[in-house]
Amino acid sequence: MGYWSAENATNAYLKTLRMGQRANEPDVAEFISALAAGNNAQLMVVACANAAATTSLALVAAAHQTGGRVVCILPGHQELQLSKKILGYDACHVEFVIGEAQSLLLTHYSEADFVLIDCNLENHEAILGSVQARKKRNGAVVVGYNAFSKGSWRSGGSKTQLLPIGGGLLVTRISASAKIADGCGHGKRSHWVVKVDECTGEEHVFRVRFPQGKQIEA
Repeated sequence: MGYWSAENATNAYLKTLRMGQRANEPDVAEFISALAAGNNAQLMVVACANAAATTSLALVAAAHQTGGRVVCILPGHQELQLSKKILGYDACHVEFVIGEAQSLLLTHYSEADFVLIDCNLENHEAILGSVQARKKRNGAVVVGYNAFSKGSWRSGGSKTQLLPIGGGLLVTRISASAKIADGCGHGKRSHWVVKVDECTGEEHVFRVRFPQGKQIEA
């Protein structure tokens, strides 16, 4: 993962907003797209429980900004055909793969720097845990979506934030091993802050970075 690009994030957000005119949950798609593009993701992989939908469109929009690839892992041929129908023209920007998500993510796509996992997958907790453990080597952003669909979700540790966006997002930012702080006060930390507008009810999510050892007071 490289530096944060506000320009890429903004452009991807706006592009997904236009795509979202035909989608059901544009708020989730817009956030995912901005997150992937802002982190300059080059290999983006989404593991779907059913057919691909707005989350895949979000990664397509991000890929237009970063020049990256989008891979969509599906459980079967029926979901593949439905995904192509749902995505329409944008399906040509997605590499579809049929198979078991956990195995594919740990073997063929171990270098992915942005991983999106549907929490409706039966073994989603095992997938999230194994991907998070593997990504400690090279760093990545791992996101679980539809997190509220499961009553007993596990956060995956202190680095994971549960964001109340759409069906719930579990966001984990994993730093590469070489960049992890050595305990002497070097390196940086970051976390997500969610603000809700009391008048409109709109949710605003901010990524806050601060040097290790410093605290942000409310």
